[in-house]
Amino acid sequence: MTRILPDGPQIDIHRVALERQDDFDGWRDAARGLVEAGVPPEAVIWTVEGQTDELFGSQPPPEPSGGGFSVPNAFIGLAKTVVCHRDPERFGLLYAMLWKLRRNRRAMEDRADPLLDRLRRMEKEVRRDAHKMHAFVRFREMDDGNGERMVAWFEPDNHIVRREAGFFMRRFNNMRWSILTPQLCIHWDGETLSESPGATKADAPGGDPVEETWKTYYKSIFNPARVKVKAMTAEMPKKYWKNMPETEAIGELLATAQAREAAMIETSRAQESPLFSTAPVSSWEELARLARERHGADPSNSGTQLVFGEGNRNAKLMLVGEQPGDEEDTAGRPFVGPAGQLLDDMLERAGIERSNLYVTNAVKRFKFVQRGKKRIHAKPTTGDIEHYRWWVEAERELVQPGLTLALGATAARSITGKTVTISKVRGEELALPGGGTGMVTIHPSYLLRLPDKAARTEQRARFIDDLKRAADRAAALAA
Repeated sequence: MTRILPDGPQIDIHRVALERQDDFDGWRDAARGLVEAGVPPEAVIWTVEGQTDELFGSQPPPEPSGGGFSVPNAFIGLAKTVVCHRDPERFGLLYAMLWKLRRNRRAMEDRADPLLDRLRRMEKEVRRDAHKMHAFVRFREMDDGNGERMVAWFEPDNHIVRREAGFFMRRFNNMRWSILTPQLCIHWDGETLSESPGATKADAPGGDPVEETWKTYYKSIFNPARVKVKAMTAEMPKKYWKNMPETEAIGELLATAQAREAAMIETSRAQESPLFSTAPVSSWEELARLARERHGADPSNSGTQLVFGEGNRNAKLMLVGEQPGDEEDTAGRPFVGPAGQLLDDMLERAGIERSNLYVTNAVKRFKFVQRGKKRIHAKPTTGDIEHYRWWVEAERELVQPGLTLALGATAARSITGKTVTISKVRGEELALPGGGTGMVTIHPSYLLRLPDKAARTEQRARFIDDLKRAADRAAALAA
């Protein structure tokens, strides 16, 4: 078969039929002969045996001359991985890269090369698929007539089954097992690895008695306070859920996570001290007494002090921040450090007198890690927030503000009792548990961390608008 190039000359087309989808050795031998014969990438058609209709004639690839040539080890590793990718163009792309390396041994160092970038992305996808196979293969017991055999069903995205067989042989060396997939099945009898054609899920066993015990255990250790759905599904895509016994319970566990978390917190609070009652606090003096009784000592943050809220105790607008910083801990007052100074500036620009506000924090003690002589801010946990939440609720009850403005995610969690995404609820009026109205915006420290001047200017203007809107709504709601 010949092909006419745009500038006129005819070239012979070579067809290479590899034995398997992951046939690295066959690709390497054919590619070596083609490169040595000077056959350009556009003159080669790569196929796999049984997947070509041979409508057109073509020449077989030339045999290697035996002289050979060297390529960087990095390319060999890349090629061994990429041949396992599902992309039908993978063999041709690798040959095109080899063609470049024949003329420029440093071609693998060109990070701006679109071809190399595509191959690197394919390599990454194969490695990710292999990781999923290691993590999500679940064996179930069955009797195959020769005794106990452990069988698993898995659906890889790429041709990785042979590539990963060694991992399972090493890990389950003393166990008879089979891994069934739609394209290829592998079997280990304790000494020899064998293969068979692809199977269907119906060929794999269903559950076994051990799974019920495992599901009960999984439910008992499931911690609703640590649930991050996006992170979980990114690491464990739903396509693998049907193959794992524990995932049958995930829907129920996620649906009840918030209620279970609240129950855990209340149980912990009740067990911690009889002082944590739900009785309302009737005066500022009582609040101060209870605060010192409940939180007067904290061995985990020795050297810190409780930082009480301050300001107008009849304020229409109440601000709740995250926690005291190093300077707030030293002064014993909220918002006096860099973030507090920026807040004062933003309030002034919004036309709001800080003396008309009541300002406090969700967490009342500076949480830090010691690094040399410096105390570095540590992010409060959900437990930290809940530990002091009664205090914030008591302040709200005593102040009776028209609106409570949460500065940042920690404060939002404190006043709403749940995790919220600032970008989704920012500036919206929220009905708060126990009554009252809330609103959420960013914390001033966020503005201090923005490196880009344009973004900093934009976000500061938006923060000022949030303050103005909160003050206006607070006045209207308190009227």
